[in-house]
Formats: sequence, structure tokens, C-alpha cells
Amino acid sequence: MFVTLEGMEGSGKSTLLKGLNQRFQAAGRTVTLTREPGASSIGANLRAMLLSTRSTLANETELFLFLADRAQHMTEIIRPALQAGHVVLCDRFADSTLVYQGYGRGFDRRLLATLNDVAVSGLWPDTTLILDLPPEEGLRRALQRNNTSGQSDDEGRFEAETLAFHTRIREGFLELARQHPQRCVVLDATRQPEQLLDDAWAVLCSRAAFQKQD
Repeated sequence: MFVTLEGMEGSGKSTLLKGLNQRFQAAGRTVTLTREPGASSIGANLRAMLLSTRSTLANETELFLFLADRAQHMTEIIRPALQAGHVVLCDRFADSTLVYQGYGRGFDRRLLATLNDVAVSGLWPDTTLILDLPPEEGLRRALQRNNTSGQSDDEGRFEAETLAFHTRIREGFLELARQHPQRCVVLDATRQPEQLLDDAWAVLCSRAAFQKQD
């Protein structure tokens, strides 16, 4: 089972990922936790370039670095884990490129879909949970998190974008959910973390999360 978590900055993806990992393990499943960018052998270097506020990347450079990270991630981590029968829980995946580079940066979304298909070799998630909340609240949370962790420079490049940019990101994710209702489920990320975890778990259980073989 391949599950991805999507949403704007500050929506609670990392916290939800940890909670889902615990519940899957309690249910007897082997879990691979992963993320984009940065999970593969070359991913840490790409993550530093993509997320640091010190990076001055052309939009085209940003796009292709994300795609390169994804292709390596798929080959090195995701596909082998699925072949081994693991549940794969991934913090961001190809939908982020469709939204951030499409709705956010203005790239042609049909082109992005084609490029994503190449990067993932046709393997898309079984379920995508989209964590939705007002962009003002997401940015407030994200900036507070980065300041608390001391990562404002190293991980804050997208948090530094304008509110208008993040409003487009939210709209993009909601549109994506409308386009792919069989795969994408929108969750209310303004709810308390345990409530959000219950909501997500209910969705995944309804999609046969407990099957020993997917």
C-alpha cells in the first residue's frame, strides 16, 4: 500500500505521518517512512539546494531538481519497499510538483503530468491524503516551527513565498482532489492532531489498510 500526504506548509503532514506509522505497526504491518525531497542517497544534497533560503534557483532548475529527486527516490526506496510488501508512507510526492510548480510557478500542468509520469515510472499512490487549512494558519504554524527548530534558513525557502502564492497552492490541492476523487481525500487540518489522525486512519481502514498483501 502506497500512501502519500500532501498539503501546504504547516498542515501537519510530519505529525500525521508519525501517527499513521504507529497505527500501521500496531496492526502488524511493516512500514517504510519516507519524504520528498531528500530521502534517497543523493536526496540530502538536493533537499539542501531546494529548500534553503540561500538558494537562488531558476524556476526551471527547481522543477528538474524535484523531478531528479523523485526518480531516484522511486528507484531506490519506494518501489523496492512496495515489492517487499511494506506499507509506504510518504511526506510529499508527485502531486506537490503539479501544485507548486503548476499552480504556484505557472508551468503548464499537462507538461508537468507528463514529466511526473516519467519520474515515477507510472507508479502513483493508492491513496493521497490532502491536509487542508487556510494559508494564513499554515504559514503561521510553519514559521513558528522553523523558528523553534532553528531551520528558518535551511528549510524556509517556500515559507518565504507570498500569501498569494500559498493561496494558489491551497486552491491547487483542492482542484487536484476534485480531479482525482478515487485517489485523493481532503482532510480538515485545522482539527487537533489526534482527531486528524483518527480521520486519516478511518480513510485508510476503509481502503483495506489491514490486508497483509496489497
